[in-house]
Amino acid sequence: MCTGKCSKFIGICLYPLALLSIICNIFLFFPDFQTIYSKEEAEGLYRLTDEIKYMGGVVGGGILVLIPAIHIHSTGRQGCCSNRCGVSFSRMFLSIIFAAVGVAGALYSGIIAVVGLIRGPVCMYENECYLGNSETWETCEEPENIVVFNIALFSALLVAACLELLLCGFQVLNGLFGCICGTCNHKEVCGISSK
Repeated sequence: MCTGKCSKFIGICLYPLALLSIICNIFLFFPDFQTIYSKEEAEGLYRLTDEIKYMGGVVGGGILVLIPAIHIHSTGRQGCCSNRCGVSFSRMFLSIIFAAVGVAGALYSGIIAVVGLIRGPVCMYENECYLGNSETWETCEEPENIVVFNIALFSALLVAACLELLLCGFQVLNGLFGCICGTCNHKEVCGISSK
């Protein structure tokens, strides 16, 4: 697979992951699918974990991955037979920079998700390891099923962040290879096709 087509594939794969990250982070603001907890948080009560408010899924796994995804996708839109000279070279070089921004965003989202999983929801007791002990989940009575809710959404954020990290990291290498070796096949060099 040439670097242009690879960029297009990576860009397309990043779109749903960024969307998933944004949706999961937004849902975390509404435990038990109710707005009352967000309203109470806005009034100064501690009802949501700090990791939700850090917006790792919206900012990191969402916006900081979505913008690079658009550029990476447009880099590969011209296909395999672009060339290393001029526009194609600069597009591949810029895709390295944008992919590095995507890596940073995915790392931020992943770290926030891991911390959110470790700390647990607001109602859990301090220093209590709850992930491996489902019997302690019942101590959290309100919101109902908040532990499962948090684990599911933070886990989805973590998986999305890991996949984004892999794809953006691969695009850094793909862009570097495209800059050094060119994006075109061996039959076409700088817009002149060999017959």
